[in-house]
Amino acid sequence: MLTWPAPQIPELPGRSDVVRVHDSSSGQLVVAARGETATLYVCGITPYDATHIGHAATYVAFDLLGRAWRDAGHTVVYASNVTDVDDPLLERATATGVDWRDLAIEQTALFAEDMTALGVIPPDTYLGAVETIDPVARAVVELIRIGAAYRVPLEAGAGGEDPELGDVYADVSADPDFGQVSRFDAAVMDALFAERGGDPDRVGKRNRLDPLLWRRERPGEPSWDGGPLGTGRPGWHIECAVIARAALGLPFDVQGGGSDLLFPHHEMSTSHARLLGDGDTHGVGAATHVHAGLVAYQGEKMSKSRGNLVFVSRLRADGVEPMAIRLALLAHHYRTDWEWTETDLKTAQERFATWRSAMSGNGGPAFEDTLAEIRAALADDLDAPRALAAVDAWSELSLAGTAEPVEGAPGVVSRAVNALLGIRL
Repeated sequence: MLTWPAPQIPELPGRSDVVRVHDSSSGQLVVAARGETATLYVCGITPYDATHIGHAATYVAFDLLGRAWRDAGHTVVYASNVTDVDDPLLERATATGVDWRDLAIEQTALFAEDMTALGVIPPDTYLGAVETIDPVARAVVELIRIGAAYRVPLEAGAGGEDPELGDVYADVSADPDFGQVSRFDAAVMDALFAERGGDPDRVGKRNRLDPLLWRRERPGEPSWDGGPLGTGRPGWHIECAVIARAALGLPFDVQGGGSDLLFPHHEMSTSHARLLGDGDTHGVGAATHVHAGLVAYQGEKMSKSRGNLVFVSRLRADGVEPMAIRLALLAHHYRTDWEWTETDLKTAQERFATWRSAMSGNGGPAFEDTLAEIRAALADDLDAPRALAAVDAWSELSLAGTAEPVEGAPGVVSRAVNALLGIRL
């Protein structure tokens, strides 16, 4: 799958501090990457209703992490996916009378356009579920072989030419560390599993929390040859586990996404990756799990089911400067839940105009303290609001004209804003 064009990242004097982020599992601030190479996996979209502001907020947040890592001297290896075959996509295609493949292609392309406009650095590995059928099937076969997965009998009419081969589910009891990502108790897990795409009441499962690995062929649904699994398609969680393991190796530094992915998705995908590990990597998935807050609109969580979505593409079509959209997102700390309002956008547009005006000259206030503060803010759990405040203060001083002008300072601040915050002026 093709990514989008990479933005140019200007060079800056000096280096950032060690980047620390909030680990959802431990609740602690931890070093995000300990080695020279920093590895990141961010779960991608299911391509329908893309790209709403909630999506954009998540990908901009992890773009900040990649930028801060690069500024600290790391080589960044970033992987992501597109779940281009899944129940919600198929349901939307059926409801709208569009072929599911056409819907996936259209929405994936729109997402790429939005990410390009917002200045998000693309992943190095970017794969769709459809193009990873074979490695996913091999992983499921391996989980069956080691006793970590099992088959559940099918209903009448399912299974195509091999109805005796059931759906395949992971056995969560095979992973002694299951539950260590979210740290939720059994009751919370059960409720969230049912709410977020799980099937706790499926007859024949060993445990209510066991997740689907391979769904056998059903009439009217797309399916692929899974070899010994029979015809069918992958479950959701195994897709990310397989892509992350192949692209980044195990363990990798950070697994990211919205906070609604903590359970079951990140719990399950990490469990699959642990069980598929070999040798020294057995029992290890992502070292750190980082989650972005959720965005509300009109008093409720922004969601596809409610239809209360604000789309980046629609804002762009209305003539909104994409960098103002990005600034509106950066005005909220990535871990907070918040509500999108017209005031967010108006404030961001005013801030963008002020910054552009302040950085348009050849001379301005000294840049060193401002650059250091931006770096310190991002190194401290990607504190974008604090970084914006530093640029605001410099801009106010610049426009006031009361500071001793330093030749070239506006250019350095402009490059810093571009390289570290992704804002092109």
